[in-house]
Amino acid sequence: MIGAGSGRIAVTGASGLLGSKLAYRLAAEGASQRLVVRDAARAPGLGDDPLPGSDVAVVAGYTDTRGMVAAFTGVDTVLLVSAREDRDRVAQHRAAVDAAIAAGVGRIVYVSFVGAAPDAVFTFARDHWRTEEYIRATGVRHTFLRDNLYHRGLALMVGDDGVIRGPAGDGRVASVSHDDIADVATVVLLDAEAHRHDGVTYDVTGPEALTLGEVADALSAATGREITYHPETVAEAYASREHYGVPRFEVDGWVSSYTAIAAGELAHVSDTVPRLVERPAQSFAAWLDDYPDEWAHLRPA
Repeated sequence: MIGAGSGRIAVTGASGLLGSKLAYRLAAEGASQRLVVRDAARAPGLGDDPLPGSDVAVVAGYTDTRGMVAAFTGVDTVLLVSAREDRDRVAQHRAAVDAAIAAGVGRIVYVSFVGAAPDAVFTFARDHWRTEEYIRATGVRHTFLRDNLYHRGLALMVGDDGVIRGPAGDGRVASVSHDDIADVATVVLLDAEAHRHDGVTYDVTGPEALTLGEVADALSAATGREITYHPETVAEAYASREHYGVPRFEVDGWVSSYTAIAAGELAHVSDTVPRLVERPAQSFAAWLDDYPDEWAHLRPA
């Protein structure tokens, strides 16, 4: 049930793919929102009033304390989209939470990750767990949306040679579309019975769990090009990514996203989308049909 009792909502990361999809949905429902971005020119919509019922707050980042407090002042609920992977990501999240509390925000809805735990195989899921724990400790009303890997992310796993490489074994992943996450977030943010989401953690997944071999088959059918999956060992995975020259923590995250699949940590299929949105979740195949521009780079030259 969509209602108008949610008060003003701040959408962080509003210029990103998830944040912008959510902003348009909230505007369509007549919600009052503040779009928190680094660059006003990239805020959803056009002109000085990007979306009906919205205004824009420009910040330098989550650690911009003064800017974040100003952005959250007068806001009832914050939708906190997790920051990009970074060695200090948890500190960035804590700074954003502190700013929300200082501004008097009453509720935080945090975009987390499935299987968030201190010992999660996927190293970045540990960051999400630490963020969740920090939010809980503040005593603020909260809801956690634990998303699986994105459908789009699976398409981006394909190398230039048409091969998905990683130590995922025969494990399965219940990947999810950005649309489904945005729709779930819209319900949670605007539900007329908003308190029923307080303290609740939702796993947000697609309708099925696929092996990476099945993902490769689906991509092959869509692109008209042979795409395959090569199950690397962990040692091979580190070696094949060494040429990127990125920090070790980042490579750990890349590799452990595959080992988490192998360990079964991303295989659970939840009923969150059909239960809250009241329609089936979007499958990977349906996403391929709906968003051909997202994987057009994989088509034969």
